[in-house]
Amino acid sequence: QVQLVESGGGLVQAGNSLRLSCAASGRTFSRYAMAWFRQAPGKEREFVAAISWTGDSTYYADSVKGRFTISRDNAENSLHLQMNSLKPGDTAVYLCAVGLVPTSRSAVYNYWGQGTQVTVSS
Repeated sequence: QVQLVESGGGLVQAGNSLRLSCAASGRTFSRYAMAWFRQAPGKEREFVAAISWTGDSTYYADSVKGRFTISRDNAENSLHLQMNSLKPGDTAVYLCAVGLVPTSRSAVYNYWGQGTQVTVSS
């Protein structure tokens, strides 16, 4: 059974940092793209960042470019998101996802975690 478990969320003040992690189990994801999405209350799910299976290619939403960094460790079957200079607008549930190609389109991803809450206070 495939399982994605996010961790690292919490409550932080604006300007601070958080590092999210996603642990994958049930199969090897080293040949799959992985991504982070987020969803705030009352809003649609939003693309944050994606990474190719090699880790050589990364993609970011304009809203997080320059502040967030996505990375992966294929040996550990894990995905990470370093979030710096956090803003109140970054408040959301952050979800990791696995799919065949790195894209901003959520429909392409086959597996999803339950999410971890990130709250940024002003």
